[in-house]
Amino acid sequence: MPAKVGAVKVNNIGNSSIFNIGDVYTMRPESNAKTYAGGGSFNTGDGTYIRLGQSTTYVTDTDKADQNIIS
Repeated sequence: MPAKVGAVKVNNIGNSSIFNIGDVYTMRPESNAKTYAGGGSFNTGDGTYIRLGQSTTYVTDTDKADQNIIS
């Protein structure tokens, strides 16, 4: 059944987002990300105390592509 849509205002569309107006059969957002972090990087909470002498993250990635998305 056809959709009737009034005025539309789009402020922001981020990565791997979908914006659709009207009828749709299927939608498939796809994305990938690679994150490098050292010791104590993802600690959260109130009153967290972390004591690190030295934190070093070494990254060797020779292929440059880990998750190839093919549409």
